[in-house]
Amino acid sequence: MKHRQLAALFVLLLALAGCSKETPQKTPAKVSTSSTTEAQKATITKNEAEKKAALPAQTAPPAATQVNKEKVAATGNSPGQKKTSFDPFKGIIEGAHSKEEAIQGANVVIGQENPTQGTEIAGDVELNMTAGSVQAVNVVTAMSADGDESMLISPSSPPMPLNTESYNQLKENSFLRPTANPYSTFSVDVDTASYSNVRRFINAGQMPPAGAVRIEELINYFTYSYPQPVSEHPFSVTTELGPCPWEDSHKLVRIGLKAKDIDKKELPPSNLVFLIDVSGSMADPNKLPLLQQGMKLLVRQLNEKDRVAMVVYAGNEHVVLEPTPGSEQQKIIEAIDSLGAGGSTHASSGIITAYQLAEQAFMPGGNNRIILASDGDFNVGVTSPDELKKMIEEKRKSGVYLTVLGFGMGNYHDDTMEVLADKGNGNYAYIDNLLEAKKVMVKEMSGTLFALAKDVKIQVEFNPTKVGAYRLIGYENRALADEDFNDDKKDAKKDAGEIGIGHTVTALYELIPIGAMPAVDPLKYQKKAEKPDEKTGSTYANELMTVKLRYKPLQSEKSVLLDTVVQDRDVLLNNTSEDFRFAAAVAGYGMLLIGTEQKGTLNWPQVLTLAKGAKGQDEEGYRAEFIRLVEATELLAK
Repeated sequence: MKHRQLAALFVLLLALAGCSKETPQKTPAKVSTSSTTEAQKATITKNEAEKKAALPAQTAPPAATQVNKEKVAATGNSPGQKKTSFDPFKGIIEGAHSKEEAIQGANVVIGQENPTQGTEIAGDVELNMTAGSVQAVNVVTAMSADGDESMLISPSSPPMPLNTESYNQLKENSFLRPTANPYSTFSVDVDTASYSNVRRFINAGQMPPAGAVRIEELINYFTYSYPQPVSEHPFSVTTELGPCPWEDSHKLVRIGLKAKDIDKKELPPSNLVFLIDVSGSMADPNKLPLLQQGMKLLVRQLNEKDRVAMVVYAGNEHVVLEPTPGSEQQKIIEAIDSLGAGGSTHASSGIITAYQLAEQAFMPGGNNRIILASDGDFNVGVTSPDELKKMIEEKRKSGVYLTVLGFGMGNYHDDTMEVLADKGNGNYAYIDNLLEAKKVMVKEMSGTLFALAKDVKIQVEFNPTKVGAYRLIGYENRALADEDFNDDKKDAKKDAGEIGIGHTVTALYELIPIGAMPAVDPLKYQKKAEKPDEKTGSTYANELMTVKLRYKPLQSEKSVLLDTVVQDRDVLLNNTSEDFRFAAAVAGYGMLLIGTEQKGTLNWPQVLTLAKGAKGQDEEGYRAEFIRLVEATELLAK
């Protein structure tokens, strides 16, 4: 052991001194950190690496495999601290193996050299340090023709990023019997983040993790041709019944809500506070730079009635722009252009400051909203989802809504971002490119930013003489207790959804008719009986279900109820609407992505055929893009 330590120490001293004379022409390996302003460098020559590899205790791993290297202790430097020296091999010399001292993860790829280029390949070793420990080490070594490995890395080979993305795992809704569960109750969801995030994975050549797939958000990414409301209610409710495409004996019911459209000239003034994550993790082109482009698109839609403020946070929060009239475009855009990324992520302090600014410029009867943009990688201050949830629940009592915009990849924390939007009376979108930024911040600005009603929830009652079992497709994290539907006092605590101007919301139920249910013993303590209508004396024998919707007008804490009935009938799939078939195709796509056991005969060609046949006019091209996405996903799934 003593000899190994001495040998390793000798290698280290030579590397740090840069005094190797055996191969002076080699390109030095570089060590970069996210917590210092200068890159710290270490030089390791090929021959020195071979000596180290020749030691009995330092046997190199086999080629073309991924392995875990010895853990490496390190001392990181937080922003604002005095820079300290960093020894990348300290843990090996001292034999450090504890999690507190060592790296959190190491991706090591062993490759073969290009025989036409010689035996040396030089490159980078990237260390990303926070809070005194190394978070990731990406090492790529080369294999020479005679089987020797080199610690030198190709400069043309980018380091493999450590993927720390996080998602909530949802348990898929199962079939329930109306005799035991006559009601299905849930809050509406107008979020669309899951669809654009899934698209990002597919376009990168990867299948998304199951937790990234929320089927209701895939469906609600698209708009559907629901009629405008004509009554005093700000919504219309539409239902449609048809056969289930993936199970011949089942039926599918589509429930659609359409919020009233309002001309932009009639929209109330906006009091917007941008809350922007400018920590070091936001430096990538698809994060802060993309956000800045999108913000400029949104700002150009504002006028002198509106107010805009801007808070940024990294290690600490900072007010970049006090509340400013929307007509002062140049001043606002200059503030946007001034943003740069660096440091840790103290989101909780930024949230508090943003709410204070929003309350300072609060507009009674106006649109008071915070727009939080981040990758969700919160690592300083209040960081746990539960604590963030409590803080947002307290802050939303001010009457300020919260829109959450997600950016980036590799360290994206969807679970945190979704909690913030759900608890903050808001909506959640993921922006993966400039066109999506335009869709969210310009084309759908009214629905994204202007709430029409709050605490919107749906309850469906099923007729047990017609429906043997049912399941709601998606909305797993939006389930409500049945008794909460009529209790206005509990709405705000149960994440009942908000709907913006012009929004559409779609939900699908899969039904098993009573005649298609597997045989079970008859109930002893429950008798099936048809309930007579009190007015006409007739029965509800032909009714499948009753759909009830509750919502609160923005300035009221008393909910309003409306309902509609779905009658049973037989209809061919080709005779259903294009919207019905397209929504079914999107639902089927999500079911295949999560690997559901309830997919019946469903496969990728069937989803593709269904979507192509229901494309319709598609003025914006979103349905055509979905069809291409299905084609790409089918190739990746093989």
